[in-house]
Amino acid sequence: MTNVAVEYRGPLYHWRMVARQVYYEQLNFWLNPLAAIFTVGFSVVFLVLLGSSAGSSTSATLGGVKVIQYYVPGFLAYGVMSTCFNSLATSLVVRREMGLLKRLRLSPLPTWAMLAAICVNALLISLVQIVVLLLIGRFGYNVHTPHNVGALAVALAVGAVSFTAIGMAVSTLIPNQEAAGPIISIVFFVLLFLSGLWYPINPHSGLARVSAYFPIRHMITAVFAPFDSRRGVSGWAWGDIGAMAIWGAVAVVVPARRWSWAPYRSGGNTSTGGRLWRRRTT
Repeated sequence: MTNVAVEYRGPLYHWRMVARQVYYEQLNFWLNPLAAIFTVGFSVVFLVLLGSSAGSSTSATLGGVKVIQYYVPGFLAYGVMSTCFNSLATSLVVRREMGLLKRLRLSPLPTWAMLAAICVNALLISLVQIVVLLLIGRFGYNVHTPHNVGALAVALAVGAVSFTAIGMAVSTLIPNQEAAGPIISIVFFVLLFLSGLWYPINPHSGLARVSAYFPIRHMITAVFAPFDSRRGVSGWAWGDIGAMAIWGAVAVVVPARRWSWAPYRSGGNTSTGGRLWRRRTT
């Protein structure tokens, strides 16, 4: 009888699989220059255009803070939300409808490793945007650095994770890839307008109260807080950070119930996909 040695594959092996898949996700992203330019460049273009038009003007709504001091953290938040929500949700719908998720489902790559790699890839792209925007703000417009770097890091991290979960949840609600771009983009940009990305809104106004029901407003406010140079203003927007965390936690429930690896049939029946998700992840 021949003794066959069984190789033990511990946690390190699985994390190497995640790292390898992240490498391929990054390779796929950067080898598509048009998609990379639109994903990373949109926030940069918006910041440059609005920053150049704002000049040295100040905002009465913000108590005399320079408008550019508001735009830089605003577009930091926009870059993270655009990548982790808008781009991720659209990409997941396209992969599902083209059958790519189903193929990966049948591959030796564990389900959790594939999903982790997709999410980490979105976070890495967000990090690139954050670094680029901070450099442009500091050296292009002389924007003050955040007075609380820890608060900024926490706000961006919680926002990135929460909007990744929201992006995955929304992808399960889109019936086909033709509808993905228009539906997600329209909803995203309308909420951006209502949430005060393009201009500061009075926190006590009716518009601010309405937009407070959505996570985009909380993301913008939480990221701006560490840049707020007014005396006595805390860099920790705990209420907004907590609201984003709640949105992310609730959003996790949606893909857990509706996720489908196969393309949607007519009528969008996802019950089979939900059972597959639960069976594979338990």
